[in-house]
Amino acid sequence: MKGRRLDWAITAASCQAFLLLGYDQGVMSGIIGANNQFGHDFNSPDSSLQGTIVSLYDIGCALGSLLCVAFGERFGRKRVIFAGGSTMIIGTIILASSQSLAQLLVGRIVTGIGNGFNSSTVPIYQSEMARGTNRGMLLSMQAVVTIVGVCIAYWLDYGMSFVNGPSQWRFPMAFQGVFATLLVLQILPLPETPRYLMENNKNLEAAEVLARLQGGDATVDHPDVIFQCQQIEASIEIESLGGPFRYSELLQGGKLQNLRRIILCCAVNLMQQFTGANMINYYAPVIYQNAMHLSRNTSLILGGCTSLTYLAASFIPLWTVDRYGRRFLLMVSAAGLCLCFSLCSILLSVGTKPAAIGATAMVFVFQIFLGIGWLPIPWFYPAEISTTRIRSRGQALGSFINWMCVFTVVQITPIAIGNISWRTFIIFAVLNACWVPIVYCFFPETNQLELEDVDHLFEKGGITGGVFKSRGKTVERNYHTTHPNLHGIEKDIVREEQLE
Repeated sequence: MKGRRLDWAITAASCQAFLLLGYDQGVMSGIIGANNQFGHDFNSPDSSLQGTIVSLYDIGCALGSLLCVAFGERFGRKRVIFAGGSTMIIGTIILASSQSLAQLLVGRIVTGIGNGFNSSTVPIYQSEMARGTNRGMLLSMQAVVTIVGVCIAYWLDYGMSFVNGPSQWRFPMAFQGVFATLLVLQILPLPETPRYLMENNKNLEAAEVLARLQGGDATVDHPDVIFQCQQIEASIEIESLGGPFRYSELLQGGKLQNLRRIILCCAVNLMQQFTGANMINYYAPVIYQNAMHLSRNTSLILGGCTSLTYLAASFIPLWTVDRYGRRFLLMVSAAGLCLCFSLCSILLSVGTKPAAIGATAMVFVFQIFLGIGWLPIPWFYPAEISTTRIRSRGQALGSFINWMCVFTVVQITPIAIGNISWRTFIIFAVLNACWVPIVYCFFPETNQLELEDVDHLFEKGGITGGVFKSRGKTVERNYHTTHPNLHGIEKDIVREEQLE
């Protein structure tokens, strides 16, 4: 397998992992409750315990991400993804066979750990395999299938709500095992990333992978393969001048700007979760029922329709993310989310049925604005802005922050809706308003750049270096091939000399 077939096989495996992630995010929303079969089997959990059941999965995801910080670089991208899928299969078995609340909670944590492995590693795997010209589009496909997973979960929950007995919740829990098994089978025949191989002194294997990605009759002696190998090798050599990796490097500024990169990795994930995205994704039926006073059946149907709107919107970045860039979409998305939540809170404060219908419409519009920016970009932006040396740790730390913030939002949402009702939307409206200037001032644009080009954004120094135009110039694609003296270190790696 090589060329475009290999590209799409890699994309398919990456998408399978995020399909599983989306399914897990949505499956509990139609199962959890005190007055349905789930409530009957688990002694009618109150709102606080429901929040714990849902959010323990996020704690597991955070734990899995932390394990990737410590061990991800040692085992590589492919093996960590395999471990993630395998762990989720084990967790699914525990969940689907749960006879007690304790077993259910353990199953939620185990599946979370597996998903933490995947969410920390899959974006790196895809980004290190993709070309700069279409990397954004390929990585945005992960967001599309995430929402496909959410939709499958919502509508399966709705269909199973008409079934009597424990299978009403056991079958949706067990069904995620299908996606996890497919992920394990898909990742097995795929290669490790060339950047990881080269960082671990497996240069010949890296060249073979690059030749396969090149497609056609390309071999390790092909000029483009040699060129790519030497560019990656030069970048890794510069990053490794300080000797073996030390965790203190993550907190260093200096010429590589590691601390700034790590802060951005964490910030974009924190900001994603405090858009209010998972308040809607996890609890849409609960919000429709408790805040907007609709029936449970209507709330479940609207929850499924909300996810379908989200799915339709998630296709938009496939055409826009490589055209308009990451920064523009994040700012437009945040502004739209702020407007939707502001209008939603105003309408709900009126307290009439027509106003509630208008607020429901705002939730649907919210999903559109979420899908065009804050849904896809935070998942892959950390992998784009990190150097090869810290990429797995930067992505894993960002993923850890993401899941801890999901835990926080999921834990407080039932309580907030129960106590302050529609005023909850005001909090997230204000936060979304804050994200616009933060992105504008501090987030550099990575659109169309090869991963080696991104380093030149950060060599400009300062907390805003590479964000604004410098003397009328910006870093363009393949900038690193014509400006090889990264961080002032003489590296004569111009293409003509490399091909001799």
